[in-house]
Amino acid sequence: MKEVYLDNSATTRAYPEVGDLVRKVLCEDYGNPSSMHRKGVEAEKYIKEAKETFAKILKVQEKEIFFTSGGTESDNLALIGAAKANRRAGNHLIASGIEHPAIINTMRYLEEEGFRVTFLPVDRFGRISLDALKDALCEDTILVSVMYVNNEVGSVQPIQEAASIVKAYNKNILFHVDAVQGFGKYHIYPKRLKVDMCSISGHKIHGPKGIGVLYIDEHVKIKPIVFGGEQQKNVRSGTENVPGIAGIGLAAKMIYENLDEKVAAMRAMKEHFIEGVKQIPDTTIHGLYDETSAPHIISVGFAGIRSEVLLHALEDKGIYVSSGSACASNHPQISGVLKGIGAGQQFLDATLRFSLSEFNTMEEIDYTLDTLYNIVPMLRKYTRH
Repeated sequence: MKEVYLDNSATTRAYPEVGDLVRKVLCEDYGNPSSMHRKGVEAEKYIKEAKETFAKILKVQEKEIFFTSGGTESDNLALIGAAKANRRAGNHLIASGIEHPAIINTMRYLEEEGFRVTFLPVDRFGRISLDALKDALCEDTILVSVMYVNNEVGSVQPIQEAASIVKAYNKNILFHVDAVQGFGKYHIYPKRLKVDMCSISGHKIHGPKGIGVLYIDEHVKIKPIVFGGEQQKNVRSGTENVPGIAGIGLAAKMIYENLDEKVAAMRAMKEHFIEGVKQIPDTTIHGLYDETSAPHIISVGFAGIRSEVLLHALEDKGIYVSSGSACASNHPQISGVLKGIGAGQQFLDATLRFSLSEFNTMEEIDYTLDTLYNIVPMLRKYTRH
């Protein structure tokens, strides 16, 4: 049976070269990078090379790159570490209302710790209100966090404008960006954007799972949330995941090779898919789907069919998609993002996310459309009213 993987916002297939490198580091260059002998020096070299890669891509300093266990830990470290380190300056935090659970739930934790959190509203396309951001800023604000690309509907936030507003109000307020869905799709330069911290995940860019990056500007005060042997300047202790670090470094280097061509190909597939799926009655595309939206994420509501039912019907045909954020897939509930953008009631439990990568083809998009043309009317026919 043909297999079409359209769940790349959940995770991506690793580049074969990344898999080969990870195995080599695991089985051959397996030294502890803190060891002083040759095997340790060999391992440390991979860390240095990966730092050089990210510093070059982000146009930052190598000493500002830190490795974590993934995007979630990067978000947690940025928010908890910076909030607690800067608490004397204030206790007010701001985030968009449609952030990833790694941000939303961390903010909820910080509320329990006595911080005050403001969640910004978004418009029907999933973009934050800059006026609401201006109104939310106050003398107690110490941190603002806004994601680069929304993981469910693909909205792209006005990061530069938002950061400029924040820094104009008070240059000491920290600005964090969850770039897990944006890195590898856009050229992101934190210093140019006035971004103080930026989170990245390996398995969204054809790298390994269990590895992430957090860029922290050298002037940011941050407290560790993991304690141990004081690796990585005591910002993130623990023996470094050298195979993962080597893998994410190579994946980052590879995904940015000919990036504009890859993005153009994904955008062409996205446009073709949307034009096709719009032919199905009683469907809606959530968010924007022009060039101001992410090139790889398409959120489609199919009125009258529960998302889980349609997801498994597509799975039976070898097509793999998502009903929302994979990080919340084990806890079925109505998407806070869909509520946040004001999606119609008929679509709240009837929406699928199709997400692309450079490995997808136009032939796969056509196969998916043909399958939808067949199964959507059939499923609606048997749906109880």
